Amino acid sequence: MIYGAMKFSIGGPLKLAFRPWVEGLENIPERGPAILASNHLSFSDSFFLPAVLERKVTFIAKAEYFTAPGVKGRLTAAFFKGVGQLPVDRSGARGAGEAAIRAGIRVIESGGLFGIYPEGTRSPDGRLYRGKPGGLARVALATGAPVIPVAMIDTEKIQPPGQVVPKLLRPGIRIGRPLDFSRYQGMDGDRFILRSVTDQVMYEIMKLSGQEYVDVYATAAKRQIADAAKAEAQESKRAQRRAAGDENETERSGA
Repeated sequence: MIYGAMKFSIGGPLKLAFRPWVEGLENIPERGPAILASNHLSFSDSFFLPAVLERKVTFIAKAEYFTAPGVKGRLTAAFFKGVGQLPVDRSGARGAGEAAIRAGIRVIESGGLFGIYPEGTRSPDGRLYRGKPGGLARVALATGAPVIPVAMIDTEKIQPPGQVVPKLLRPGIRIGRPLDFSRYQGMDGDRFILRSVTDQVMYEIMKLSGQEYVDVYATAAKRQIADAAKAEAQESKRAQRRAAGDENETERSGA
């Protein structure tokens, strides 16, 4: 009931304002479980995809979104529940990874659509990064559910990281044909099969999205970008100090 109301109140205006184009809607089953594996370019990805689907799709979100105090916290929790987000407790020995897997399995066992971003985080530069085998593949092999590759197009231009107000641009969504990994069901403890399944899904996402593929994890790329920015800022400060020292030396020499 809440989801339907939120889909009507958010999904309708979202489609009217941004007019997202969609290819491959026929690949979403009318009923039964499936895993939607998507690239991740923007915070808005989790809103555009559900907006264009008839069925509810459940994504995971950190539990802090659902437990913040005060009126704002309650409104935030209601919003995330309403649009199909599922809270995941990141505490514990293996943290969010195990929690996400359990959440995904519950959604699949209930016959629902489970949405997941195999990269684990948003792309820092619009490229497609290596998928993490611990979530997507384990849910697929534990349940035997089909995996449907999804490509979000240009959503990073609508809402880049750190930008609150989105730009009115038209995004796209390409939905690929379901991938059947049921032959590997129950083999979710084999790391080589997990890696192979994940790589196959990422290859299909790459074909749909047209993104350049980078064979490193997005989290590592973000650290490298942050470290490079920090080093550049430090070098800039050192250059400014050297320039200031040269000016002082010139003034003393002139005196």
